[in-house]
Amino acid sequence: MINDCLLRPIKRDDHPILRAVYSDAIESQGNLFYTKEQIQAWSVLAWLPGVMDQAFAEGKGWLVASRETVEAFAIRYPSPRLALVYSRGRSTRLGYATKLIAQIEQDALAEGIRQIFTEASLFSYPLFLKHGWTNDTIENILIGGVPFTRFRMSKLLS
Repeated sequence: MINDCLLRPIKRDDHPILRAVYSDAIESQGNLFYTKEQIQAWSVLAWLPGVMDQAFAEGKGWLVASRETVEAFAIRYPSPRLALVYSRGRSTRLGYATKLIAQIEQDALAEGIRQIFTEASLFSYPLFLKHGWTNDTIENILIGGVPFTRFRMSKLLS
């Protein structure tokens, strides 16, 4: 339990609500770091067929849920990569992302993975640094033709 919320593995039935959490996270917090054009280009990915389907279907992840709804989630896909970590705007700074990242790291280590990777946004970059991840490189990408900067990060697990 985390602040009256339950940490549990993601199930196939959760996939539609995970898309809503993803979209909410970007739309509710995006203006802290991103332009309106960037927020639109990024948040629409939740609803485009094929974009997140493989990570949802083949990835391993956890979510934080209250009685009413899912508040945050994280998915590792492929195995050594933390692909998605998102929290609803109303649920930020409650420790959910920290707990999810720790669980993902623990699972990877239990599977014999000694190093894990991610691509961090401006949102998550400080959180990863706080938890011992290192910045390997900065990269510039396009999402829907809109430029973004992100951080390729890694962490040795022990």
